[in-house]
Amino acid sequence: MNPKIKQQLAALDEDLRLLLTDLDGYSEQKLNQKPSENGWTVFQVMHHLVRTEDLSLKYVQKKLSFNPDLPKAGLLAYARKFILKSYIKSPFKVKAPAPVGEDLPEYSTFWEVAKIWKNQREALNSYLMQLPNELFDKEIYKHPMAGKMTLGAMVEFFHAHFKRHKKQIIRTLEAVDAVKIK
Repeated sequence: MNPKIKQQLAALDEDLRLLLTDLDGYSEQKLNQKPSENGWTVFQVMHHLVRTEDLSLKYVQKKLSFNPDLPKAGLLAYARKFILKSYIKSPFKVKAPAPVGEDLPEYSTFWEVAKIWKNQREALNSYLMQLPNELFDKEIYKHPMAGKMTLGAMVEFFHAHFKRHKKQIIRTLEAVDAVKIK
């Protein structure tokens, strides 16, 4: 596997570990409480992140299952990645696509969400680890808003997306007056 991707996945896993460690101190009631009528609970934000990673992995798996002729990533793919990362760092909001933003569970338990996310992350790591290095500079991943990118750009997107929504989680905890109980 590409060493840079391996490092990015390790950082993504560490961010998840730290988030789960921090959230384990809050009551499930607060983690299931909406900050506003149309807002997402902490667990709904987490489900959104899990779905995003899961559906992205499934897209890549399906795409590679029929041995497509993949173009090498060029300047345009890097420009798409830059634009996407810039947007994610901005304060602007865009409604999440339906598969990752609608029908999020109304109630979840901490360990349920943690287990789903850890299993999904293990599947992502395992799949990417077994891919040949020559695939990592190809346009394989297709982001719904930004378009075709490399697998590395996909992992970078996951990291930036995680950071953006971690801020949302912190704001949600503040809005519902969550206090650590452990």
